[in-house]
Amino acid sequence: MSDPNQKSRTQFNKLQKKLRHTVGDAIADYNMIENGDKVMVCLSGGKDSFTLLDILMHLQKTAPVEFELIAVNLDQKQPGFPEHVLPEYLESVGVPYHIIEKDTYSVVKRVIPEGNTTCGLCSRLRRGTLYGYAEANNVTKIALGHHRDDILETFFLNIFYGGKLKAMPPKLLSDDKKNIIIRPLAYTREKDIERLAAFKNYPIIPCNLCGSQENLQRQAMKIMLNGWDKQFPGRLETIFTSLQNVAPSQLADTQLFDFAGLMRNPQAEEQVMTFIARDGVYAASQSGTGAANAGLDVLAQ
Repeated sequence: MSDPNQKSRTQFNKLQKKLRHTVGDAIADYNMIENGDKVMVCLSGGKDSFTLLDILMHLQKTAPVEFELIAVNLDQKQPGFPEHVLPEYLESVGVPYHIIEKDTYSVVKRVIPEGNTTCGLCSRLRRGTLYGYAEANNVTKIALGHHRDDILETFFLNIFYGGKLKAMPPKLLSDDKKNIIIRPLAYTREKDIERLAAFKNYPIIPCNLCGSQENLQRQAMKIMLNGWDKQFPGRLETIFTSLQNVAPSQLADTQLFDFAGLMRNPQAEEQVMTFIARDGVYAASQSGTGAANAGLDVLAQ
């Protein structure tokens, strides 16, 4: 009879290796962390930021570049916030950390009418505070815990409700040009993060202390994507790959591509045309109408 503990350990090791691999790939593909960087990991107390910190601490020991890590949490003075949880955890894992205390909770409650979603203003205030800390403490990269599902949800939110074709980039220069934001979990699935968090038993602090309901539009996107994932395995992978394969000339943004300036080139001396024949791919390199005629001949076979 197999040992269930051994089986669980094997599953954990495979999952941890997978997540380390996806994070390493994202960091390499977008040059997120360079030698000498000081990386600030924004720790909210949720599963995503715990996972991010965990994996970056491992990479700090194994990566070919040297970089500093500091975990930073913003205590927004929400009623019931367990102030002891994060310091105790961070001390136990031995990572430098800092807790910023700033009462943004009162600001949000004063500005947002009762019953309305407070997440938007709350996140803007949090972001501004964290950016300010990063500038004052020579932080070169700000690491956020957004994962691939977050990126896809944002992509469809912008399409359905914002009229824009954009998402969360894996690497971003802030509007004021003073901070570089990185998302090392950009290739990582949320369901894998959930499994790792269960294995590691992180001291999760729920993001419901303020009593604000999660944005209903984002929740709708999550339900839609989860449904697709179950009904059409691989669809989410394909959608994310499309974000990495953008063809501006095949869209309709006149600011992104010069459609008005498109001109024919009648002086072109040679064209290379590829046609699919019954026995494979036929390539013809001919001049002028000869190439077109050759193509028609092949297609007519």
